[in-house]
Amino acid sequence: MFEELKPRAPDPLLDTIRQFRGDPRPGKLDLGVGVFQDEQGRTPVLRSVKQAEALLLETQQTKTYLGAEGDVEFSRALGTAVLGHVFGDGRVIGLQAPGGTGALRLAADLIRVANPNAQIWLGLPTWPNHQPIFSAVGIPLRDYRHFDPGTQAICFDELRAAMKSATRGDVFVLHSSCHNPTGADFTIEQWQEIARTLNEYGLIPLLDTAYQGFARGLDEDMAGARHVFGNCPEAILTVSCSKNFGLYRERTGALFVRAADTAKADAVRTNLMGIARTNYSMPPDHGAAIVRTILQDARLRAEWEREVGEMRGKLNGVRQKLSGLRINSLDLSPLAKQNGMFATLPLGKLQIERLKEERGIYMAPSGRINIAGLMATDIDAFAAALRSVLIDAAA
Repeated sequence: MFEELKPRAPDPLLDTIRQFRGDPRPGKLDLGVGVFQDEQGRTPVLRSVKQAEALLLETQQTKTYLGAEGDVEFSRALGTAVLGHVFGDGRVIGLQAPGGTGALRLAADLIRVANPNAQIWLGLPTWPNHQPIFSAVGIPLRDYRHFDPGTQAICFDELRAAMKSATRGDVFVLHSSCHNPTGADFTIEQWQEIARTLNEYGLIPLLDTAYQGFARGLDEDMAGARHVFGNCPEAILTVSCSKNFGLYRERTGALFVRAADTAKADAVRTNLMGIARTNYSMPPDHGAAIVRTILQDARLRAEWEREVGEMRGKLNGVRQKLSGLRINSLDLSPLAKQNGMFATLPLGKLQIERLKEERGIYMAPSGRINIAGLMATDIDAFAAALRSVLIDAAA
């Protein structure tokens, strides 16, 4: 069976992580892996999570099956936290999923079943796993330019042109906030125009949500996505709890779908349950139980919101420090207006390789850096490293 099977090339980002771990140099910097790090360089278990786990240890009565839909109370609590009053619409259904990646795969399978002719449009650059997830179910992909690294600006005209050229029923993947990998988000006015254009051309938004609370606030970060989700007759939204709850290894996420009416919403729900049943039977419980416990307990929720604020403060503080740097032609001032954990720098492959080999600074081959991988004490060393490869390039 396996005689003709060829080895696959390693994922570039995962390979970068492997190389970093094998590097013995002190002072090396990991700006590649997409996890939050505090000022001590740790990715800690949140205080609210620890308290919720202790409560679950005392009160949980069973480990029996939950079913393909997962924890229904988790989906309701998370849906309200993410979508606000929009979630109260009877046309919106929610389903627990194994992480944001699992939610995206559920969405891809649903799209394929509901409209085999649909195309999915991706604004580039995007999260590297978007393309493989949708390609795996055979959905045709189209793309347009979301961001220009040279100017550090969103290419909004190119998004509008793509929407106008799309076929009715096509799906546009949009990042709800803290765009990965660029940090460049739409303004509320742009979100409003996106909703109008989607409706005018009969297109479906798929809003990928992984960093709620890391830009300006839990509600502020979702204002644009909520507007689009609530003003389009059909919409899809995926959620990851990995970052803002720190539940990376617990694989906790959800999928929310808005249908044209309640009857269609029930059809969506039953089809999704069938898809989930054949893919993984039912999602893991522990992470969802943690999130549900936090969101339903006023004291734990307040503690969690404080912790999200602390993470946001760290990210925004590093952005402000980086934004004061200008190294040759590299002006990092736009980073202050961008959001979240990531930025994409206009660096060439040779410069990125030299940063790794000469300075022990690891980043994605695309030039994406994880803002959270930098501590306040690292800024000067990072600036010096950039200066060394940029000065040589200019010469």
